Order: sequence, then C-alpha cells, then structure tokens
Amino acid sequence: MKVTSADFVKSASDKSHWPALDLPQIAFAGRSNVGKSSLINTITNRKGLVKVSKTPGKTQLLNFFRINQKFIFTDMPGYGFANVPVSMRQSWRKMVETYLKESDSLMGVVSLLDVRRTPNEDDLSLLGWLSENEIPFVLVFTKVDKLSKSQQAKSASESMKVISHLAGPMIGKVMFSAHTGQGRDELWALIKRMLDRE
Repeated sequence: MKVTSADFVKSASDKSHWPALDLPQIAFAGRSNVGKSSLINTITNRKGLVKVSKTPGKTQLLNFFRINQKFIFTDMPGYGFANVPVSMRQSWRKMVETYLKESDSLMGVVSLLDVRRTPNEDDLSLLGWLSENEIPFVLVFTKVDKLSKSQQAKSASESMKVISHLAGPMIGKVMFSAHTGQGRDELWALIKRMLDRE
C-alpha cells in the first residue's frame, strides 16, 4: 500500500479521550522493546512518525495515527516490562483491555513477537485474550535480520507450536525486519484484509 499521509492524532489514557473519528482502526501490540514503533515507521515510510526509544516501556498511552485519511493505527503500550510499578502495569493493562473490548472501530490487531524469543506468559495472555474475544490478529515475527533464514524458520516454528492453541482468529503471519524492510508488503496485504472485513 502506498502511504500518502500519516499524521499523529492524539494520545489517550481512557475512553473519554479516544479520538472522535469514524475510521476503522488497527492496533499494534507486543512486549516492550519488540519493535512496534520501528515497524509502524517502516510500513508507513515515515522515519519519525512514532518515537523510537531504546528504553523499554517508553509508550505509556494509546497513541493514534491517521493513515491516508482513511484509517487509524493505534500504538499500544508494550507489556511485560518489569521495571515499572505494579500499579502502572495494571493501569496499562486496563487501558489496553478497555480499548480492545470497547472500541467500535477496531478491525484487528497486529501482534508482534521477537523471532529470537519464545513467547512468554504475557504474549500468551494477550493472544489468549484476542482468541477468547474473537478479535482477528496478524502475527508478526520481528527482528528477523538478526537470524539466518534457517534460524528464522526454526524459531518461528517453535513459537507457533507454543501458541497454536490460541491462533483461532489469526489471519496470517509475517517475518518482518524494520532494518531491511522484509515482510512490509506481506504485512500490508494482511492489514488490508482486516480493514476490508465486514
């Protein structure tokens, strides 16, 4: 997909502050430091659209971006970052679950996993929640440039075995690298499928 415009709309912590835009939305989820910001910047061809930080836990709000004036990307806080107070982690979880459950415009979720890491309890919790609530999702294995092709395939296969029982609403998976652009077109095709569903 050609991105002709990509604009930051606003940040929000609760439903009362969500943008009042009647546009379909795609959310991006993953553990802290998995590469959500870099992925969004890469697929939109905008280097600075989403601020990238080497410090895990940087994103603490729901951040909304309008793409091509036609749909919204919602960047959600990374989960599983231990170096924040328990109360903050709980508030993040509540904020994310409220959005996923109550957003009438949500068409699907792009769920990111670091290809080098086995899915952990937080990953399984999110995917299980999406499955239970029948929310379509695309699974994206990030940072694949860090591994050889054979290592990528092996690691992704092992991860799929761990999460296979939770993959009911999964509509596809992508091997992705923000560094090389690998997987960009495949991811857009799957995002379009989520946007086009009735």
